[in-house]
Amino acid sequence: MIEKDATAAVRHAMPLCETLGIRADEYSGDGVVLSLDWSESLCTSNGVLHGGAIMALADSAGGACALLNLPAEASGTATIESKTNFLGAVRGGTVTASSTPLHRGRATIVIETSVRDATGKLVAKVTQTQMILGL
Repeated sequence: MIEKDATAAVRHAMPLCETLGIRADEYSGDGVVLSLDWSESLCTSNGVLHGGAIMALADSAGGACALLNLPAEASGTATIESKTNFLGAVRGGTVTASSTPLHRGRATIVIETSVRDATGKLVAKVTQTQMILGL
């Protein structure tokens, strides 16, 4: 899927992604990469990108990855658990969330997401469990 189509698909499935300006850089069942540009409107004090914006990016990447790994008979997915470790601050540039599946089960899908700043520094690590809906 080309980037423009993948971004449209992500924004259609999760309208918050459009609100935040999230883009899809990679979009397959083996891995999803979403990116978000730093913006003053998404910051806390001292120009630091809000942890909630980082978590929204990571949850969106993980949700998209889970969606691409659903069995054909499933109707969707929902995050039922998410664990975030923040490892650094983002004060500019683009932040990127890379998600890969750790477990593809019958009832759940477990996703691991690494969030990196524009220099490639790891700023957050997220593990989430997605429940498979409609089975």
